Amino acid sequence: MKTIKGPAIFLAQFMGDEAPFNSLDTIADYMANLGYKGIQLPAWDSRVIDLQKAAESQTYCDELKGKLKDKGLEITELSTHLQGQLIASHPAYNTMYDAFAPAAVHGDEPARRQWAEQQLRWGAKASQNLGLTSHVGFSGALAWPFLYPWPQRPSGLIETAFKELANRWKPILNYYDECGVDYCYELHPGEDLFDGSTFEMFVDYLGGHSRACINYDPSHFILQHLDYLAFIDLYHDRIKAFHVKDAEFNPSGKQGVYSGYAGWADRAGRFRSLGDGQVDFKGIFSKLSQYDYDSWAVLEWECCVKSSEQGAAEGAPFIKNHIIEVATRAFDDFAATGADEAVNRRVLGI
Repeated sequence: MKTIKGPAIFLAQFMGDEAPFNSLDTIADYMANLGYKGIQLPAWDSRVIDLQKAAESQTYCDELKGKLKDKGLEITELSTHLQGQLIASHPAYNTMYDAFAPAAVHGDEPARRQWAEQQLRWGAKASQNLGLTSHVGFSGALAWPFLYPWPQRPSGLIETAFKELANRWKPILNYYDECGVDYCYELHPGEDLFDGSTFEMFVDYLGGHSRACINYDPSHFILQHLDYLAFIDLYHDRIKAFHVKDAEFNPSGKQGVYSGYAGWADRAGRFRSLGDGQVDFKGIFSKLSQYDYDSWAVLEWECCVKSSEQGAAEGAPFIKNHIIEVATRAFDDFAATGADEAVNRRVLGI
């Protein structure tokens, strides 16, 4: 077994217009002072990384790593969640998704997708230059609007959608393979990959591509009533990144899984700060340790009640206290008799 690394934190939800949240230098100092050892960088935010430069300049990457090392920090992964979303977008979302891309490609889905593909390739090369082996993001969605089958979906619609999704991602994943980096999909409602079954379907259409991996986030599973501990048993060999995010599901006579159109604070299913929700993190950290997950435990904060500052401050010790320093010897080693074939035969009476 191996020991999970951490605590770490995803910076996306903390970036802002005011110090210390408006530059990498100041937010890195802030997080290091809270006890974090790693930071996950949103690759769309030029305040924390110049993605193209990181892909093209080893010197830039070495300087970036060195600057963070001086603060006691490492980069855990790069994130291209927003860019990955644009690899596959149903027309219903085109106007909203334009916000994820430069104005030059707004209203032009093929051009926007081409821009996103380039971003993802830069993400792979930048990860390689930074010495990273995992990268996190979204899959995008073609089939999501047809999730609940009424009216009945045309026969073969989902298969066509997943075949197309795989066709779009395969050359990107091949490039990640060339760079020695796993692309870890966050299985998330709103994406075509949102649970184990959809991930399996996608991997099948990819011919089992080894670089199609998982960013494990139990918050999205508890809201689906999916067994998130059994999920680790099933897919641990594909789990290469871990978002530590809490959630709660409190159904009522008015709301269930879908939660109507309520705002986040009023939904039956809500994201919460670590320890304030219903996720069994002791079980998760135990299972991941059992299956030799030795990468980072990264806080993703999206609480609808608690402030981000309090969530970040409480998150570092929460993760630290859940990381298991795995055993290097068995508890009953003191009673070992050593390996001796003759003794073993006598014990067995043979």
